[in-house]
Amino acid sequence: MSVLVTGGAGYIGSHMTLELVDKGEQVVVLDNLVTGVRAQVSEKATFVEGDIADKDLVRDILKTHKVEAVIHFAGSVVVPESVEDPLKYYSNNTAKSRDLIESCIAVGVKQFIFSSTAAVYGVTDEASIAEDAPKDPASPYGRSKLMTEWMLADTAHAHDFRYVALRYFNVAGADPQGRSGQSTPRATHLIKRACQVALGREPYLGIFGTDFPTPDGTGVRDYIHVSDLIGAHALALAHLRGGGASNLFNCGYGRGFSVREVAKAVERAAGAPLAVKEMPRRAGDPPAIVSNPAKLKAALGWTPQHDSLDEIVASALAWERRLNSP
Repeated sequence: MSVLVTGGAGYIGSHMTLELVDKGEQVVVLDNLVTGVRAQVSEKATFVEGDIADKDLVRDILKTHKVEAVIHFAGSVVVPESVEDPLKYYSNNTAKSRDLIESCIAVGVKQFIFSSTAAVYGVTDEASIAEDAPKDPASPYGRSKLMTEWMLADTAHAHDFRYVALRYFNVAGADPQGRSGQSTPRATHLIKRACQVALGREPYLGIFGTDFPTPDGTGVRDYIHVSDLIGAHALALAHLRGGGASNLFNCGYGRGFSVREVAKAVERAAGAPLAVKEMPRRAGDPPAIVSNPAKLKAALGWTPQHDSLDEIVASALAWERRLNSP
């Protein structure tokens, strides 16, 4: 039996693949390499280049490799781009996920872990967000992910099929062993961008919005180290394998940092000031979004190991130094 990781050449998917192969799992990675990086896929995994909407290909993979569970990362993830090109997001994140789920049902794959997002909650006045908070996404990205959650719930109701949807807050950092990290050149993640600026690869760090109703006027986010996020996925897989019921979990630390605080952390790690440029707010960006991770901790026994902004930033900067270095 094996595990299929879709989008396994991407940032989070490549870390998931490393975690699985480290544990001796048989892993198949499916990625179309539109944004993924082939070199980041562990040599111990079987790699297939292709699209999750290619039903013949996916069903052949599921059958040939006797896939027991699917961990689904493939999709588009840039909030402002989703506002500009919503149909791309409804295609990549919703329609193609529907095709993947259908292939699982057709072949008899009963366990599914979905890479969802805190963007399903939208703008909120709550100090921290629990899973039962109202869902009012502020962007097509968030809506595209929420639609997939709905499809999974309906599918689980109608079939012998169980899933866990993990709602990520802001994922950052890199593998502590230096094997993978955020490698997409045009990535919009704040910490990666700040590290690029610190190393002289970008001229300045854009601060999008300085008039939010937050302590310093900049957006506040709950940053989670990618390795802790992958730990949550591993626990979710064990939960499903043990017969656990379908469920939804937030993945964050329960505290937020502002854009300015992140910039200061990067300055500490780099030992030099960052060039910053204040800019207007971006469409679809809420002022603050912080997780309440109590359910994940109680139900799956999740205990973070890397919950320090300075550690997150240090690992991201180390990866960025390694990236494209001679």
